[in-house]
Formats: sequence, structure tokens, C-alpha cells
Amino acid sequence: MKTNEQLRGIRRIRIPQKGFSVERTIAKELISYLDSGAVIQPVEIKEMKSSPHVINVAVATDEICSHLNTLGIAPPKNKNIYFKVDENQCAWLISGSPQFLFCGYTYLVEEVFQSVDLRNEWTFIPAFEEEKSTFDLFLTQYARLLRGFDRRQYIREYARLGFSQIEVNVLATPFPYEQGVPGEFYPDFYTYCPALDQFVSSRLNQGIYPEEYLRANLNALKENASLAVEYGLKPGLLVFEPRSVPEEIFTRYPTLRGARVDHPFRSFKPRFNLSIVHPVVQEHYSELIVKLMKEVPQLSFLSIWTNDSGAGFEHTRSLYVGRNGGAYLIREWKDEGQITAAAAANVIDFFRLLKRSAAEVNPEFRVITRLEPFYGERTFLWPEIQDGIDVETNSLLAEGWENIYPHPRYPDVKVSGSALQNTLKKEEQEKMTELKRRGSRSYFYHMFGSHTNHEPLMGIPFPWLTYEKLKAAFSIGAQYMAHVGGINPPDKVPYAVNQEIFRLFQLDPDLDIDKAVRQIAVRYAGIKFANELIKGWRFVEEAVRSFVPLSIYTHYGAVWQRLIVRPLVPDIGAIPEKERAYYEKFMCTSIHNPNRIDLAKDVLFELISPEYAGEAVQKIDSKVWASLGSAEAVFKQKAEEYKRSGESEAAEVFLDQYYRIWALRCLFTTLRNTADWIFSVHTYLNSDDVEVRGQCLLALKKLIESEIDNSKNLLELWEKAACEWMIISGSEETPFIYKDNVPELLKKKIDLMESYKGREPNIDYNYMYRIKNNPYGKTKMLK
Repeated sequence: MKTNEQLRGIRRIRIPQKGFSVERTIAKELISYLDSGAVIQPVEIKEMKSSPHVINVAVATDEICSHLNTLGIAPPKNKNIYFKVDENQCAWLISGSPQFLFCGYTYLVEEVFQSVDLRNEWTFIPAFEEEKSTFDLFLTQYARLLRGFDRRQYIREYARLGFSQIEVNVLATPFPYEQGVPGEFYPDFYTYCPALDQFVSSRLNQGIYPEEYLRANLNALKENASLAVEYGLKPGLLVFEPRSVPEEIFTRYPTLRGARVDHPFRSFKPRFNLSIVHPVVQEHYSELIVKLMKEVPQLSFLSIWTNDSGAGFEHTRSLYVGRNGGAYLIREWKDEGQITAAAAANVIDFFRLLKRSAAEVNPEFRVITRLEPFYGERTFLWPEIQDGIDVETNSLLAEGWENIYPHPRYPDVKVSGSALQNTLKKEEQEKMTELKRRGSRSYFYHMFGSHTNHEPLMGIPFPWLTYEKLKAAFSIGAQYMAHVGGINPPDKVPYAVNQEIFRLFQLDPDLDIDKAVRQIAVRYAGIKFANELIKGWRFVEEAVRSFVPLSIYTHYGAVWQRLIVRPLVPDIGAIPEKERAYYEKFMCTSIHNPNRIDLAKDVLFELISPEYAGEAVQKIDSKVWASLGSAEAVFKQKAEEYKRSGESEAAEVFLDQYYRIWALRCLFTTLRNTADWIFSVHTYLNSDDVEVRGQCLLALKKLIESEIDNSKNLLELWEKAACEWMIISGSEETPFIYKDNVPELLKKKIDLMESYKGREPNIDYNYMYRIKNNPYGKTKMLK
């Protein structure tokens, strides 16, 4: 009898009476795959025996392992997943940890029940001991407003894929509570990575935040955590700390003021955090984490990002206003080395405080941090990272935010993060091993979703790039991984090939990538049509590999900087502010940010130099469009062909992919035209050569016509597409997510471009100095 036939004859599902939530979750789901009449039997461990028409599902606790040994069944070690149908036609599904039991179960019902795998015994050793989510756009971060978001299904998908941990802290409201000054953008930065004080209060800050606000946030966190545990996942937190606090606290306790942590260009009032050197503040943080742990004792980790978005450590170099802090860490007239050492010691002491306090509830609790913000303190900090203080990173070799890995197509272009960072140097292993000896873990980032790649699009396929990063990490012995940005919501992206590659790799790191891609293609489209689907994916991936990173614009700037709906014209500043308000209201920018009229700048940063922009345009034009066009042609042609021939399921797959690649072409076009604008406008303004200026005007004319056509193309896609291809809010529009009024905004963009396309290129280099109601009138300033 075949394995799948044996399984369908099961009548009883036995799980431990006093076990894990995931065991019951699996038992409930499993009933739907079995013939009618199957029942769930919670039993004592000793009653989990070999009986006909029974499946035993359990996490291999010490008691269960001992029991299995008496039955002659070797229990799985570590976090392995074990399945067997014994001589009595009794099935056993056992995992060494609750984190991977659900992954094993879904393999059973999706592969074995569907006759793909007919083995009656197998063991999976997960490629990565831990795989955690980080900065999950949809579940916890700024795209949490995604329309029609199915939280349960989303968390279930994490467990199905072979993740072990997910972050769960989220704001229950569309906007944070942070109070601001009229005209400033800064409060919006508090919408992601919410700090500990957004969920519980301490004796120190009691009453600062409304109880109903804290309760709503805590309830949302609890719901996420409960669902995570239900599917065997370990919940944890991702926070910006030490984050600023309302000024009211310093009215109560003026001597507790810590560092100024805001960005002075983006905020109109200083933000300060509490001085974590002070014993009262330490008590405050200890109380916060203990209270939160008592509310949600399943919490297993705390990931801390810092020195950004209203958070930072006293006297660290990367604070936006420079090293500063309260009265207690370092006195005046100390040299750089003494200040740096004190700042580093303060950082590690804070991590230890939180770990030690959380351990009162969960002794296995760990604290994780990024090293990039501590480039000024790394020499002192690195030796102290030990004993459950962990690191998450793109590279352990990089100093600060430097990019050290080559672009997969252009060796002279360096990348850090995104799918384009598909390699890891062998030297990473030495640093990783050093941390391991000290009891610390190294979580390496990888990204196969929207964030850092093609936000706000969903479901862009690049399975080979996804595999290459996983293989690179596995080859250096990495045991811990962190996926950035969230997975594709399964109801929005039914054909998520990238994350399917991750799932297969997690189950078998020795897989043949081409065979794995084919396996997925067969599942999606059927064996007759798999080759054409793969052909289309290869074309897409060639285009993705060949695109050039354009600073924040190719990470999240198409949303944050509103690139999709803002007009590209030679003189953006010529458009009256009232006419620009429809998109500037939701730009991630302050009212005096030069990015509003100069796409090469953001505050005092040069995002993209004209030289780099010009080279990027050439590379994109010569390497991207042919492949992308071929992909579109394959998906469109086959969708139409299969629909005509009555192959509706296959047609649906190809049509879904066609719409997503149509969207990708629109996004890539806008990004390419943005780069061309930077090159052409700046070159025009910086050249006295008549011929050069003429070429720039011609390029501007072409890119503007291209962007107008592209916006019309996007409007057509919006009307025709039968799939969810873009991250869209179901409630509020914010600077981090578009709403369903995109067509209306695109029409405004087109109208403005038609009206202002004939202007002479111009950038007001004094834009940042403008103030309303200037008492000195037109003050003359230098360029």
C-alpha cells in the first residue's frame, strides 16, 4: 500500500495530553485531509503506541524521547523532523522542537498526501537552526494597514516555510502617539519598531501614555504572540531603544534627561531619551521588560535597533547631533578614547540589564542587536558581545554601514542588503565562530520579499538569487538567519516562488536549484506548462540581477519619497506648493528638505551623484529592458494561449505573473527616469557647454514623455490586473503605504508633467533655507 493511501486511512490522531499548542493545531488541520470519521485523541505519553489507523504527532520532549526509545523508535535529535509509517501502519510525526513540527506536517500533507513523496520514513535536518523574521512590513511594521490582511494565514505561512521565530510587537493604531510640531515629519518615524513603553508602563512613566492606547497595543502584541505559539513559533520583539520619551517625563524628573536622539533636519523640536546610566532609569527599563514578559511569557528574544528614528545611546558617534548625553556617563574634558569606551560600556550594560531582567520570566531569553550604528564604538563593544547577546547583520566584516559585497552583474558596484547581496565571504566564518565561542549567535540577513527589493510590489520572482544567498550562508556554516521585510502574504501572492525555494532549502540544503524550481513550477502550472513558467522566471531574474541600486529609491523610496505619483519635470520647484500637496503631504520629508525639488538630495545627504546616475541609466537601458520584455511576452502569450485552449488553471498562473512583471517594468521605468533626471538636470546646471546642455534637454524631454507613458501604463494595469500586485492600505494613507486612490494621484501627476515639461531645468540650491513669513524678505544666500 502506498504511503498516501495508508495515511488517508487514519482514524485517530494522537497528541500528548499535556503538550504544545502546535500539536493541537496540527491535529485540527489534519482532520480535513483524512477520510471522514477521524478524531483527535489527547493521551498520556505512555498511550502513544503503535496502532493501526493512528498517527502520533508530538514534540520530542525528554519524556517522549524516553518513551520512543522503549518502542524502538530513535527520537529526532536537536530540531530535526522525523516521519515514519511502521509495520502496523501507524504513522509517527515527531520534531525535536515545536518550531519545525508544523513545517514537517505541511510537507506531509502537501507532498506525501499528494503522492509526490511516497517514502514511508524520512528525517529532515533544517538547514538553519533558527530563521527569524525581522522588520516584518505586514505583521508589525508600516505596511500593517495592508487591505484585507489575514493575520492567522500569514503567521501560519511562516511556520509552513520553516521559520522558527517571528517578531510580534505592533502598534494597534495607524499612527503613533508621538506628539510633534506643525509641519515636521518626525512623529511618523515612531510608527515602526515600537519601543517597550508603547505596551506597558512603569512607576516612572505611569500616566504618560493613555491606558487605552497601551492596552490596544498590548492586545495586538498578545494576539500575534498567541498565533505564533499556536503554530510552534517563538515570538519576540523588534524595538528602537533607548527611544525618546515625551517631554512631560523631564518635567517630572529633570535630572533623568539623556541623549538628544532626533535628526535635527527632520525634526522641529529636540527629542531626548532617558539616561540609562541612572539607576532609576535602569529600574524603569527592568520593570517594563518584566511586566511585558509576565503579560506574554512566551517572548523569547528582543532585537534592538538604535541610533535612528528617535533612538540612540548616549555619547555614541552615530547620534545625529553628535556625541551627547546626560550627566552621568562621562564628564567634560575627556578624550575621544575615554568617551568611546564609556559609551560602549553603557551599551553593553543596557543589553545585559534587559536580558537579565527578562530571564526572571524566561531564562532562555536573548537580546539581539545590529553593529552598524556602533561603528564608532565597535573596538570596545565587540569583545563584550557574549552570553546570549547576539548580532544580526548583513556582514560581520563591514565597518558601520559600508557596502563590501559586489553586485552580481557589476563588480564595481557594491551592495549591502537586498537580494542583490547574494554572496558571503569565507572570512565571515572567523567572526561568526568567535562569537559562537563566547555564547553569542550571528544572524545573517537575507531578503526575498518586497522590502529592500521592489517595494511596494509583491510577488516578484527571483528564485536563483534567493537560493544563492541561502547557499552562501550555509556554506560558511551559518546556523542563524534573519529574513528582512516579511514574507509575501499567501492570499495576495499565491505563486511565491522565492519563499518556496527557502522552504525547500530549509528541508534540504543539498537540493539542486534547477530541479527545485522545476518542482515548484510543476506544482503551480502543471507538468505540461512548467518549462514555459521557468523560462519566464529566468527572464525576470536576469532583469532583476541587471538592475542598478539607486540608494534608498530601490529599497523603499518609491513609497517613502512618493516616486510613483510625483511628477518628473525639469524644474520641480516651479510647480506651486498647493499643486504638489497631494503627494508632498505623504512624503517622508520635512517642509524644507531639498528632496522636494532635487531628487539627488535628501536633507544634507547626496543620495545619488550625477555621475553614478548617468552610469546607472546606461546599464539599465543596455541590460534590463530586453530581458524584462521577454518575460512579459512569455507570460502574456502563454496566458492567452492556455485560456483559449481551456487550460484555465495554467492560464491563471501565467496571467498572475504577467501582471506582476508589468508592474515591475513600471517601477523600473520610474526608477530609471529618476536616475536620468538626476544626471540630466545636474549636468545641465553644472555645464557651460552648449552641446552638453542640449543633450541634457533632449534627455529630459525623452524621460518626461517616457514617464507620462509609464504613468498611463500603470493606470491601465490598475484597471486590468486581477491580482494583488501592490501593497495598498485598507484604511489610512501614510508616508509608508499608498492607498487605493493611486489612479487619482497618477492622473494628477500626468497633468502636472504635461503642464510643466517645457520649463528650463532649475534647482533652488537655497531651498532648505526658505522660511514662511521671512521678516527679511528675499535674503540673499550663496549657492
